[in-house]
Amino acid sequence: MIKCVLAFLQLVAFLFLSSFALAQDLTYTRKLTLYSAVEMAKEQSPSYRSASVLLENRQWQYKTFRSNYYPQLSLRGVLPEYNRTIDPRITDTGSLVFINTHNANSYLQLSLGQEIGLTGGYISINSQIKRLDDFQAEVNRTRYSSIPATITLNQPIFGFNYRAWDRKISPLRYEEAQRDYREEMEEIASSATNHFFNLLLSQISLQIAQKNVANNDTLYKLAESRYAADKIPQNELLQMELTLLNSKQNLEQTTLDVEANTLNLKVYLGITDDNPIQLIAPYEIPIFEVDEQVALEQAHKNRQRVISFKREMLEAERRVAQAKGETGFTADLYASFGLTQQSIEFQDVYSDPVPQQRARVGFNIPIMDWGRTASKIGTATANRTLVQQNIEQQKINFDQEIYLNVKRFRVLRQQVIGARRADEIAEKRFNITKDRYLSGHLGILDLNVATEERDKASRSFISSLRSFWSAYYTLRRLTLYDFETKQSLVGEL
Repeated sequence: MIKCVLAFLQLVAFLFLSSFALAQDLTYTRKLTLYSAVEMAKEQSPSYRSASVLLENRQWQYKTFRSNYYPQLSLRGVLPEYNRTIDPRITDTGSLVFINTHNANSYLQLSLGQEIGLTGGYISINSQIKRLDDFQAEVNRTRYSSIPATITLNQPIFGFNYRAWDRKISPLRYEEAQRDYREEMEEIASSATNHFFNLLLSQISLQIAQKNVANNDTLYKLAESRYAADKIPQNELLQMELTLLNSKQNLEQTTLDVEANTLNLKVYLGITDDNPIQLIAPYEIPIFEVDEQVALEQAHKNRQRVISFKREMLEAERRVAQAKGETGFTADLYASFGLTQQSIEFQDVYSDPVPQQRARVGFNIPIMDWGRTASKIGTATANRTLVQQNIEQQKINFDQEIYLNVKRFRVLRQQVIGARRADEIAEKRFNITKDRYLSGHLGILDLNVATEERDKASRSFISSLRSFWSAYYTLRRLTLYDFETKQSLVGEL
């Protein structure tokens, strides 16, 4: 019996400890490197979702554009149109009389149409069947008519061909959208880097503040014992107490900063849990060379802005062509050829159809418009010149931005190396100064200076890392090229 009770108690204790361990596991500390934070931002952040939806929207727009150049099959009809009213009619003598009408109309039409991109015309093949029910007729109350097949052509002549220009510009817009999405991914990486280092800097500051509180508390207790033994003046004791109070206040502020920056990072990365985050500082930076010429070549090859230069120039050319095409001599051709028949019996409506032809040529010739045509063409031409000049200036700025960022990246990499060495020196100097202060060879002012320089060097090292990684992702965005792996960032989506 006693053994059974002990076994039961052991089982209860095991289950309790297991549930406690499981509860502990549910609240774990998330560890993030810079690379993992960037990848998380590119996969689940609100900015990623927004960029993805925008790209999807542009993909659908491009599919809509492409569908314009495929045959369109449609079925239209009215089943039926009922009409019972009094309508006016003109007699043979020209007088107007009103008659009662009571009928119903029904029709079905099947159309297969295709736009002609090269000429801006539209060609279609149609088939139609109609039925008329005249409820006032005493005999033959129902009649049918059919158009078994007819070919129709609508063709503008000497006019503005919108579709031809659309075929040049729409693919560029879609390519821009794809490149813009890639650049947005690198922009997201850069923003994630800023949020990462905001939290990392506050965590480093918190660690420094915790060390300072511990050191200052120890030094204050030592100062109290020295003051009691009349080895130091009261002023030095008060200075140590003030330093301890300031370090405690700084600890409270840095703790609040960590909480705020943790929340900001979680919101940006799309993290919804309440688990704390521990960042792993990217102390090791990649070593690779960045050549200005390679950077310029890749930027000209990959960037969305280069494509937009072409697109903006084409749009300016299109506006000139539109001004010329819509203000000068214009004409349009309409022609159709087919077969038709009518009958009082449905089975006879397709028997022995007769030819049906239609043709029309319309034109418009401006004779006197008081300079309207010239002003529209002149405005479009002047705007084209302005766009061309702006593009030339933007190309110069584009190349300068690439060149300066390559130079800046190199300088920042050297600054990281220097900042790391300065941090090591400041830490060693602080330890030496602290030991000499404890041995009584240096005063409190020397220790405070060494402490401030150590803290400043630590923060400066993290800031230099932040600047380097920010420049790293900026360079990727400006060139859409990974210099570390020597691969283009433009690929299939």
